[in-house]
Amino acid sequence: TAVTFGAMSLWGYTTKRDLTAIGSFAMMAVIGLVVASIVNIFMQSSMMQFIISCVSVVAFTLLTAYDTQRIRDTYYEVSTDGEMAGKAAVIGALSLYMDFINIFLSLLQLMRGNNE
Repeated sequence: TAVTFGAMSLWGYTTKRDLTAIGSFAMMAVIGLVVASIVNIFMQSSMMQFIISCVSVVAFTLLTAYDTQRIRDTYYEVSTDGEMAGKAAVIGALSLYMDFINIFLSLLQLMRGNNE
């Protein structure tokens, strides 16, 4: 998780490519994951859970790069205003923290295997 997170964060920080489209795609995938997870609560399908975990790893990995680029761009916009920079730092840290935790939990579910 740490290597994946670090690599995608570094790529998001250093790339010149605009990752807005990737961020939009990843957010749509997260919404789809929420819906699929709710459906899977009733279906109890291990294959569906496997697919949800795989898509979740990809979606949150892409979101890591997008969020890092968004934080970098926001920093350059608000760096002169100390109060806004502090608030932006907290929001940015929270979004990256959520990406990391979701990648970690998804990888844990993938490594768990089938206990049935």
